[in-house]
Amino acid sequence: MKKLALMLLAAPLAATLSGCVSFGGKPPKVPFMTLQAAEQVKPGDVQTPASGSTVTVLFPVVPHELATTRVPVHQGENAVAYVKDAQWVEAPPRLFARLVGDTISARTGRPVLSYRQSQVDPGATLSGELRKFGVDADTNEAVVQFDALLVQGDDPAKFQKRRFEARAPLAEVKPDLVAAALNTAANQVAVEVADWVGK
Repeated sequence: MKKLALMLLAAPLAATLSGCVSFGGKPPKVPFMTLQAAEQVKPGDVQTPASGSTVTVLFPVVPHELATTRVPVHQGENAVAYVKDAQWVEAPPRLFARLVGDTISARTGRPVLSYRQSQVDPGATLSGELRKFGVDADTNEAVVQFDALLVQGDDPAKFQKRRFEARAPLAEVKPDLVAAALNTAANQVAVEVADWVGK
């Protein structure tokens, strides 16, 4: 009797879940977009401070138009819209910081730490502002512009600041094409940042 009661209680729950979750079937027409680092540390590689001083990569600050998971499109000097049906899997600052961190580790051999991990072995800190991360409709290009700030050690007076920008051609403003072009531009910026940090 008790078992029957449990089965009766479970039935409505299963019916409710089946309306919310799909196991199998076709993928969504417009999947979420993400970034992928072209260069990454290989599984099993061990990095220590002996490989080079550590680098802490912080999430960059962003203007209001990038404080969202949508992709901005600029036209002219003042008009901003968003790419229809295009949405990042998480906020651009997090995606970009992770890509830059992966690239720095792979190209320089320097261990890249999170903010919490940096308390163990403070090294250089990379922060900055992700000023552009979207589409330039006037030139049909994906644009990534990053104002990087590199602080060496725990002395804030020892810093360097540099602007990085990369563009990738865009045949059409569609989510998959935009994601691919922004991934290309972001990787180009990440490589330049990694080489700068590694000097």
